[in-house]
Amino acid sequence: MYSSAFLKMTACRAGERNGHFMSKWEKKFGKYAIRNLSLVLILCYVVGYVIELINGNFLLYLTLDPYKILHGQVWRIFTWIIVPPGSPDILTLIMLYFYYSIGTSLERTWGTWRYNVYLLSGMLFTVIGSFVWLGAQYLIGGGMSGEVAAYVSSMGSLFFSTYYINMSIFLAFAATFPNVQVLLMFVVPVKVKWMGIIYGVILALEFLFAGSLVTRIAIASSLLNFVIFFFTTRSHIHMSPRQMKRRAEFKHDIKRNPRITKHKCAVCGRTDEDDPTLEFRFCSKCNGNYEYCQQHLFTHTHVK
Repeated sequence: MYSSAFLKMTACRAGERNGHFMSKWEKKFGKYAIRNLSLVLILCYVVGYVIELINGNFLLYLTLDPYKILHGQVWRIFTWIIVPPGSPDILTLIMLYFYYSIGTSLERTWGTWRYNVYLLSGMLFTVIGSFVWLGAQYLIGGGMSGEVAAYVSSMGSLFFSTYYINMSIFLAFAATFPNVQVLLMFVVPVKVKWMGIIYGVILALEFLFAGSLVTRIAIASSLLNFVIFFFTTRSHIHMSPRQMKRRAEFKHDIKRNPRITKHKCAVCGRTDEDDPTLEFRFCSKCNGNYEYCQQHLFTHTHVK
């Protein structure tokens, strides 16, 4: 039986290795990260709603159908993101605005690169999960005819959507800002961590007792990004109220005292000359004079 201290130390070391890995790749490919990715996702839904209003049946040609992808309809690898979650009623619009808000908060806290990796990896795992589902049906059925495989894949494609992708965004927000309060049913104030726990339990029960293999694979693949990030980088992405206060005070000081010296981020290498709107601050937990921009102040690996 491993002690809790040993498990904690192992998780911490894994988080540090992952943090170094992320920082290394961010230096190389961070400039290609898509800014305001949550807004891009919402705009994809808008396109989907427009298509639904014009010809709803056309959306069936955009779903994540692995059988049809293997038979030439490769555009489905990307177009399934356009298929909107639900009808465009007032509750759906409110939920989309909510997901946009929390996604934007995560991007500002984690940095554009890390948020891109998180969201896009969830989409990648979902695509892989759809093929795993089709392969599992072949193995369980001992092989299938083309017509049967096409039908099974078409039915399964309805389960592989951005629904659980959006759920992973909410769970990540709850893990990063556990003490933020939201209004449940627009009336009852509740800390987001409790909502995250409730949703987590609901998803766990759905996974264990749904009775459907495709549902289990869809949940596991779509939320795998949250599992990976939570257990490997939670010590780097979590922002406590004290840290939030420090950031607010720093922004206030910056407005009162304009920078007159050159600052450079130890992670991405950007300076105030590259972008005058960037804010920089030294990390008190790092050994040495290491300075970070606002995107990496709370997400970098501490130098010991």
